[in-house]
Amino acid sequence: MGNEMFGGLGNLGGALGGLMGGLVKSGLVPKDTPEGKLLAAQTELADFQKQESELLLEIGRLAYQRDPSAWPQDAKLRLIRDNIAAAQATMDEAKAAQEQAEAAKRAGNEKGRCPGCGFKNPEGVKFCQECGTQLATGPKHCTSCGAELAPGIRFCGECGAKQGG
Repeated sequence: MGNEMFGGLGNLGGALGGLMGGLVKSGLVPKDTPEGKLLAAQTELADFQKQESELLLEIGRLAYQRDPSAWPQDAKLRLIRDNIAAAQATMDEAKAAQEQAEAAKRAGNEKGRCPGCGFKNPEGVKFCQECGTQLATGPKHCTSCGAELAPGIRFCGECGAKQGG
């Protein structure tokens, strides 16, 4: 009965077997009752079947690795692996696009945000409307050597030239 109950369910059968075994182990279903004995036997059977499946899978992998061409399923497996690689590439592209969209959204949310107080200023203002801190308007470059400058600095770190007024 255990095999009929759990055997055809694959991973779900193992999970149910573990759940039923947990009921017996927890004492919710006493071990000495016919139901408890049945659940314990079903759990044990499901555990052994899971171990058997895992071992057969490992044996199959090792046998295939020794001589892939000896197996008629080799071409089908290679096609599946190609499909896996293509699906992985598609997933990687989608992840990259998602991360890029999130970064753009974050950048849009940060644009006009005051580094001093965090106030979100409207686009186009040069000073925070809350605290008066100068807002970054993009990368600035040294008037003497062209090096990129951080907002608000007065002297270039590359050539030492005074910046602004």
